[in-house]
Amino acid sequence: MTEFVEEWKTKYAQTELSPLTSKTYNHHLKNHISPALGHLKLDEIKPMHVLSLIEDLRKPGARKDNSDGSLSSGTIEYIYRVMKNVFSRAKDWSILTQSPMASIKKPKVTQKKLKFYDEQEAAEVITLLYKAPIMWRLFCICAILGGFRRGELLALEWSEVDFENHTIKISKSISLTIKSQAVIKLPKTDDSIRTVDMPVWYMEELKLYKERCEKERIALGNKWLGGDENYVFHAGFEKAIYHTQPSKWWKNFVEKHEFKYVRFHDLRHSCATILLENDVSLKAIQERLGHSKQQVTADLYTHVSKSLSRETANKFNNLNPNKKS
Repeated sequence: MTEFVEEWKTKYAQTELSPLTSKTYNHHLKNHISPALGHLKLDEIKPMHVLSLIEDLRKPGARKDNSDGSLSSGTIEYIYRVMKNVFSRAKDWSILTQSPMASIKKPKVTQKKLKFYDEQEAAEVITLLYKAPIMWRLFCICAILGGFRRGELLALEWSEVDFENHTIKISKSISLTIKSQAVIKLPKTDDSIRTVDMPVWYMEELKLYKERCEKERIALGNKWLGGDENYVFHAGFEKAIYHTQPSKWWKNFVEKHEFKYVRFHDLRHSCATILLENDVSLKAIQERLGHSKQQVTADLYTHVSKSLSRETANKFNNLNPNKKS
């Protein structure tokens, strides 16, 4: 199988997959799939080999990142998809007549309970962020207020910030950095390209930050490394921030200040949750977050919707004729 995987990388992965997806596929091939199946010829791999591998992935010790615990159901399902892709290409290219994945059902994914900050917690963490450097403060607050993805903020340029109308336009993202070079990714759908209204107070702070950035740019002179890009948030000398750095910075910041930890991506969920709690429509939230369909928004925040539905029903308690005054 190992030889075919190398063919798959050059003839398929390099051209058909995004850089980040290709990197993730290769990670799972190297750490989970090849150690179990790589010694077998492609036509020797049977459904039972695959089933045994999936079963092993559920056992403690299957993680390869030096962390305790088992692989999540989502990761196991992702590894299943990697195997299905590889074997499907082998069938498409007439190397196999039948994929060993054909009779194997996709592993079930257990939906984890969404983590987020409610309105009070968001207010507290924003106050806490005023102890952070201005760039990181504005970066994180922007995620909370705008519901932006990490990669969207990394790719944001000053030309997409409209101080007159208090808006931020999202048109691209950075999901991967290779050899210090950011990989710019265009959205899959037009829904991800959006212009988001921001609070006036935030835009005023962002404008002050921009003035400081412009002074720094002039002072840098020929040391400027930004090229044609003019990133709002950068790693110094106008270089793009490494794609995983915001998540690491956020985790360290929250733990340092002993505040409730949610992932950086959960700041986006916090934005949606706060809007739902304040009776903002699902359609408006969908547009703000850049979801392709309203159903995606509804499915993602079902837990909040159910809670609000119960609160709505409870408002009729005062009409109970048997209620004691």
